[in-house]
Amino acid sequence: MTGRRPAVSHPALALLADLTEVMPRHLADEAACGLDPELHTGPDAFTDEPADERAAREQVAREVCQQCPVLASCLFFALDVRPAAGVWAGLTAEELRALSAPAPSGSLEVA
Repeated sequence: MTGRRPAVSHPALALLADLTEVMPRHLADEAACGLDPELHTGPDAFTDEPADERAAREQVAREVCQQCPVLASCLFFALDVRPAAGVWAGLTAEELRALSAPAPSGSLEVA
C-alpha cells in the first residue's frame, strides 16, 4: 500500500519520500508517543507552560522519538500534514517548518 506523497521542493525530502513511500501511514499502534501523548503535545490550550518546562518536556519527547520503531514514517507523516504544535519524529513544529522550507537558490544540493 502506498501513501500520498507530499509535495517536495528539497532533494533530501524527495529522498525521504522515496524511502518511506511503501511504509504504512497509520502510526497509533506502534508509536512510542502513544504511551504518554501529553509529553509530545504539551498541556491543553488553557494551561500556561513556562518556557523552561516546555524545553525540558520537548527534550524528553525527542529522546522517546529516537527509540520509536516508526520514526521514519512519523517524519514523513509530519512533513505531509505539517502540524502546528507538538514534537513529531523528534522535531518541533517550528523545526519541521524549517526543514520543509524550499532550499535557497544557489545552495548545495544532494545529487
